Amino acid sequence: MADKNSDEFYGKLKEQLLATSKWPSNYLYKFIVLSDANKVKSIHKIFDNMGAVIVSKKSKNGKYTSVSITVNLKNPDQVIEKYKEVGAIEGVISL
Repeated sequence: MADKNSDEFYGKLKEQLLATSKWPSNYLYKFIVLSDANKVKSIHKIFDNMGAVIVSKKSKNGKYTSVSITVNLKNPDQVIEKYKEVGAIEGVISL
């Protein structure tokens, strides 16, 4: 389902990651999702068994949950792979 824009976006992201980080490296993901337990759980599941540090925090009115994930990854391709997996969950916003 990748369109030209997302391919272009991920290509630029990979270049930036290669230029700015030494790999393997810790990477911080930030996502916002409606406060739906199943969606939050789905995000957590993508990072299971990776030694990720995950912090979830509900917004003031409780409608949204922000999920911050710090995980050590081997290379930029792994970073992009995880973005794509999380992006498959409906309604998730990547920051």
